[in-house]
Amino acid sequence: MAQRQYTYIAGDWDHDKNAVDILEYWRKQSKLKYLNAHDTKTAYDDSLNCSIKKSLKARIDISKRFVLIVGDHTDSVTAGGCQLCPSYNSYWKYCARGYSVDYDSFIKYECKKADEAYAEGVMSIIVLYNSTSVNKYLCPEALRYLGYHIPMIYKGYDGKLYWDYNAISKVFSQT
Repeated sequence: MAQRQYTYIAGDWDHDKNAVDILEYWRKQSKLKYLNAHDTKTAYDDSLNCSIKKSLKARIDISKRFVLIVGDHTDSVTAGGCQLCPSYNSYWKYCARGYSVDYDSFIKYECKKADEAYAEGVMSIIVLYNSTSVNKYLCPEALRYLGYHIPMIYKGYDGKLYWDYNAISKVFSQT
């Protein structure tokens, strides 16, 4: 197995892309130092869900750190389940292409794979909440009680909301 040196970022890209973007901005500014696992291999949106999951697993397998960004919709996203694939036969509940059936969303799949790697002691887990507080009930169950859980945002003395670079940087340095 290749040495794990990457950071894998997961989340609801439809609703929490701003949080993903700030991590990437800090990385490009050399404020947060990590190699992004998503730079290693591309999964195309028109691929079958099972092909995308295979690509996700390959990226998780080379990662030492799993970062999940949690927002209001993270635990309810369904994209990635076989039931949404045109190759899925809902009457007989099988894949017309002969693949195994998996009803997990991409996010839940990623979290389960991260949980497995964490249990093996080869991956650390950071759960960042796109919020001013931690609400573990918004986090997928597989990671709800694992790793570091911190809010990404704080309210300043002026009443405005700010990205909490210091807290995020600190947890990155601990993992």
